[in-house]
Amino acid sequence: MAEFTMELNDDQKQVRDWIHGFAAEVIRPAAAEWDEREETPWPVIQEAAKVGIYSLDFYAQQFFDPTGLGIPMAMEELFWGDAGIALSIVGTGLAAIGVLANGTEEQIGTWIPQMYGTPDDVKVAAFCSSEPDAGSDVGSMRTRAVYDQAKDEWVLNGTKTWATNGGIANVHIVVAVVDPELGTKGHASFIVPPNTPGLSQGQKFKKHGIRASHTAEVVLEDVRVPGSCLLGGKDKLDERLARAHERARAGGGERVKNAAMATFEASRPAVGAMAVGTARAAYEVALDYAKTRTQFGRPIIDNQGVAFQLADMRTSIDAARLLVWRASWMAVAGKPFTSAEGSMSKLFASEVAKKVTAQAVQILGGNGFTREYPVERMHRDSAIYTIFEGTSEIQRLVIARTISQMPIR
Repeated sequence: MAEFTMELNDDQKQVRDWIHGFAAEVIRPAAAEWDEREETPWPVIQEAAKVGIYSLDFYAQQFFDPTGLGIPMAMEELFWGDAGIALSIVGTGLAAIGVLANGTEEQIGTWIPQMYGTPDDVKVAAFCSSEPDAGSDVGSMRTRAVYDQAKDEWVLNGTKTWATNGGIANVHIVVAVVDPELGTKGHASFIVPPNTPGLSQGQKFKKHGIRASHTAEVVLEDVRVPGSCLLGGKDKLDERLARAHERARAGGGERVKNAAMATFEASRPAVGAMAVGTARAAYEVALDYAKTRTQFGRPIIDNQGVAFQLADMRTSIDAARLLVWRASWMAVAGKPFTSAEGSMSKLFASEVAKKVTAQAVQILGGNGFTREYPVERMHRDSAIYTIFEGTSEIQRLVIARTISQMPIR
């Protein structure tokens, strides 16, 4: 187990600088165009695939970094480039994490490569959990998966929403209810292979921010998938459901995590790192602007009202990064989140991104309110961090329940 350290080693610094160079040279110059187009930036994803950033090998190397800092470091640099394009590049990772967290070795080896495709034929994947009436309240999920024992197939019906890459993905990972009596403990995740009949794209959302990332509904109508597409396998599911029923009959007992929650818990520090990247980008633009913009014969940073804002911005960004790195290190070191440290990192970094980008707009004044400067886009993009993969309110609920050990509502 690697000790926690704030100093990146030489290999990590080299990877960080490589990603930063790609973000600066490829992502940033394309950011405004794809934000306006509100389309998936396939050419940029392909460029990322060609250099090795959009690939299973790259994410595996960062995921298995023994310090735990590989993923947050990569996320920060990519989202420093642009949040919308970066989310298009890393959105497949949430589906991949779903398979890594819950799948068998055979499922991991079979399906994750198909999520990415090849540099000449890039593919994307989608993780489908939220529904029109079941976002934060996963217990209200209505999508059902029924087992057809005669054919060894699962039949899925329902509608998913807010799915990154939904409908355009090569592989969809769908969370569904298999045992309604158990509430959230009766959920399971399924792999929907490419071109499976019955799966279609519903509404594509026109969004306030991260507009280069495709977000849509996914409609499932009698979608049949082989039994082998149940993540973890049926034996494991049957054992888990039996334990849950036994605990229910006994009046409670140990909490059983469902597949969606396992995926979100693994990814929350990474979302915090995304927020740090966006906040840092806005801060750097504001700092440079404040040093070069003159009013009343001197740079505006000479005024304490501006300089103190920048000092607070930098302090909060560094504090957010510390929380993200701590949670990421704890996860890889096998240390339990006894105080919901994963949720802490996501909560704080998300709030910092919203505040820092707003301050950047204010420092740039009228220029910050125009699309001629990137802080306007960064401010719009930052709003998503307090919403997706668990709102700030849900993060506070998780933290409060964890530190109090009480069923706070």
